Amino acid sequence: MTRYLALRAGIVCLLLAAPAIAADNELTPQERADGWQLLFNGRDTTGWKCNNDKPIATKVEDGSLVPYKSGGYLIIYDKPFGDFILKCDVKMGDPQCNSGIFFRVGDPKNPVYTGLEVQVFHGRGTGMHDFGALYDLVRPSKNNIKPDDWNAVTIKAQGPLVTVWVNGEEVSKLNCDEWPEKGLRPDGSKHKFGVAIKDMPRSGYLGFQDHEHMCWYKNVKLRELKGSN
Repeated sequence: MTRYLALRAGIVCLLLAAPAIAADNELTPQERADGWQLLFNGRDTTGWKCNNDKPIATKVEDGSLVPYKSGGYLIIYDKPFGDFILKCDVKMGDPQCNSGIFFRVGDPKNPVYTGLEVQVFHGRGTGMHDFGALYDLVRPSKNNIKPDDWNAVTIKAQGPLVTVWVNGEEVSKLNCDEWPEKGLRPDGSKHKFGVAIKDMPRSGYLGFQDHEHMCWYKNVKLRELKGSN
């Protein structure tokens, strides 16, 4: 009897805990209470468009956004954000996969030079163009990808500070205010941007890159932050 009661109590606990785990493309009650927004409904591309203002040509696949062959360089959410925490899951389609998560894009027609990018790449390196890097600026401290599975990416942008986590581990960090020289990293080496990183937009659009490789994005959630550190 004691074992039966213990088992029954365990089942009740699991049932009570179940609502705290959201299905794909849904918010948990706690996320709602904490002010998270669900940016992608998992069914269609409502709220999203190509960065050239064209509608997205690709259909939602397996509850995921598909940038590949979308009709633009990025698929972007139609509202700009400043300070925020962004969460999403990404799965790469082949060993050559190359994509990116863009944010604070000041000019959607010129995202490469007016926004920051967290690199999505199938390789196992730790360079400035590998998974988790702040593209061409900061190399990841480690490569924490799951090459053939879903990867959870979190980006926190608050004031000048940008932090990136991959699968629960912090991998890269940038303080834009520490990059005051036009076109230069703090060590004096050159980067792709023609401006000082401290002068990059602190608000803008976010989106996912079509770099001619298949990948999928789901569970796109954002919480806006007030003020800056």
